[in-house]
Amino acid sequence: MRLSALLIVMTVSTMVWDSDVVSAQGFGLPGAGGNTAAASSGFPTTASPAAPASPNGQTAVQSLGQASGIATSVAADKTLPSSAGQTYRKYDLKPYTGHLNQVVRPEQAVVDWIIRETGSDAWFSPPFGFLNADHNTLSVYHTPEMHQVVGEVVEKFVAGDTEPQVLSVKVLNVGNPNWRNRAHLLMQHVGVDSPGVQAWLLSKENAAMVMNQLRQRTDTRIKHDLNLVLHNGQTQKLTSTLGKNYVRNMRPTPTGWPPYEPETGEIHVGYKVEISPLLSTDGKVIDCVIKAEIDQLDKLLPVDLELPLQNNQVHRAQIDVPQVVSWRLNERFRWPSDMILLLSCGVVASPDGNPASPMSFLNMGMLTGTTTGRADALMFIQFKGRASANLTHTGPVMQMATPQNPTSRGRY
Repeated sequence: MRLSALLIVMTVSTMVWDSDVVSAQGFGLPGAGGNTAAASSGFPTTASPAAPASPNGQTAVQSLGQASGIATSVAADKTLPSSAGQTYRKYDLKPYTGHLNQVVRPEQAVVDWIIRETGSDAWFSPPFGFLNADHNTLSVYHTPEMHQVVGEVVEKFVAGDTEPQVLSVKVLNVGNPNWRNRAHLLMQHVGVDSPGVQAWLLSKENAAMVMNQLRQRTDTRIKHDLNLVLHNGQTQKLTSTLGKNYVRNMRPTPTGWPPYEPETGEIHVGYKVEISPLLSTDGKVIDCVIKAEIDQLDKLLPVDLELPLQNNQVHRAQIDVPQVVSWRLNERFRWPSDMILLLSCGVVASPDGNPASPMSFLNMGMLTGTTTGRADALMFIQFKGRASANLTHTGPVMQMATPQNPTSRGRY
């Protein structure tokens, strides 16, 4: 009897607690597998089979907890918060995505650039709103002010140039940063938030003069001259990592001989670079997000150990302690497309040996394990226009991502 009474009390308590639960379905969000119908508020709601009525007269629907054997009921509500004047709008993405059949999820670039422009807090804090995109349509529920920002970003995609564009990237190392003495008056300084990074804008004529000055120096090493071919707004992602083994510990041998054996570890060094340019509709202004993550193994520091043996003897061994140098860049730049952006990453580790890949200028010696010396790393970024108008070039071409080349696909 006591056990039965206890079960009845627990069941009643669970029903009372569940009656206060509200799921996302209650706000008219599209459900899985249902047909979409227009509600009186103009917002699409999910049409579902009739559910039993709850005691308070509202319709009860099942939550996803039923899939795991725990059924809960929620009160359905077919209205969305609109205290800030939020409205629901759809934006047609087909003029842009229709040209990118070989790109995986091209609509993701539209979402990424909207979040870059508005910030993520606008979608996860009051007033209530949401952002969703598929291959053909962008669905937005937010305030009129936010729709204004979203519309401007979408216009750059759907009304911009749909042909592939060329972004030239030239990278070189200069042994001494005093190259600025002669080039200072030819460059316009640009503010940068990343520590140790400087940026300048140059006209094409001044950039040619600065490049000529650098070529005349004996401590200048041109690492690469690269042409990136990608569609407007899409992200080019280049990744290269390498694992390097080292002795991190000495542990007793299970067999007893030898008395100790090395325990190896692996440290992953390499780089991840993402470049995402977005042109204005008239092609006169370029937005570019540059993100780089570099982890470099500068050297392995040896440490001698004296490990105890029987008869008061010692076993001498050596372990390694990695000396790692990491560098991060995450910046967004906006400049006239007829000018050239010059970035200085500061005096960093200089690579030892020839570059092993098109982006080995960021390797900083990690493919060789150690570094030799330091150098000022410079990057020239120039927008060259349509790929069809730049058939002749001096550097190699990196194509945009396709399903067979997924290394170029990534999200910022």
